[in-house]
Amino acid sequence: MIKKAVIPAAGFGTRFLPVTKAIPKEMLPVVDKPLIQYGIEEIISSGMDQILIITSRNKSSIEDYFDKNPELEKVLEEKDKRDLLEEVKKVSDLAKIVYIRQKEMMGLGHAVLLAKDFVNNEPFAVLLPDDIIDSEIPCLKQLVEVYSEYSCSVVALERVDEEGTWRYGIIKPRQISDRVFKIEDVIEKPGPERAYSDLAVIGRYVFEPDIFSELERTKPDSRGEIQLTDAFGLLSKKRPVYGLLFEGRRYDVGNKFGFIEANIRLALKRKEFEAKIKEILSSLKY
Repeated sequence: MIKKAVIPAAGFGTRFLPVTKAIPKEMLPVVDKPLIQYGIEEIISSGMDQILIITSRNKSSIEDYFDKNPELEKVLEEKDKRDLLEEVKKVSDLAKIVYIRQKEMMGLGHAVLLAKDFVNNEPFAVLLPDDIIDSEIPCLKQLVEVYSEYSCSVVALERVDEEGTWRYGIIKPRQISDRVFKIEDVIEKPGPERAYSDLAVIGRYVFEPDIFSELERTKPDSRGEIQLTDAFGLLSKKRPVYGLLFEGRRYDVGNKFGFIEANIRLALKRKEFEAKIKEILSSLKY
């Protein structure tokens, strides 16, 4: 069973400046909770209970959010605000979370490599909090099911348009079943002319621990960053790596439009907000 998950959360969040100058992007609220909480809840719903969050300077608010706050809890209890008290306690009791800092911004691959001691030679999951995935079966759980069948590393896939080939790693696939593909090769942000397919790697992964050997061998790119895509591309040359075309709706909350869309669509799924939001949307003049 896979019990450990890693969340890289050390980036600067430059696409959301200037607000991310003071607030970690991962703490921006989507409806009524920070976007990183969606990822942690997905991890827990997928059967994992040990989480490592990779942070950096000026991100202590992430640790504070998931820590206990006895002073606040005491105030809420004294004021008999039981519902709020339960919500506050629920956040701090979600999972066993530990933290490590990425002292230099050397890419996603470098961030994952920092998790080597935490993983301790076990299979593990990686979740990028920039992606919120709304699905009946949690996306990571879908990956775990494929891993259980093939006992090999597996990554989440999504079909993209031509613009998407400039933004994501694109795989060279060999189809195994309706939604499962063996990855023959992968290329990072190739553009439509060099893309192998329309299947892009998105921010959910389940890895065997041998990914660390490939990360240690991966050379930094022109920006001095170690790319996770390059590492599992190397891994795919030595042993099978699979991709799963997951079921669900993905919101790329790492960009402003995706963030706005996620807030609207996820709020519409909440009974207390649905009618009012529909009323606002229907009143808009275009």
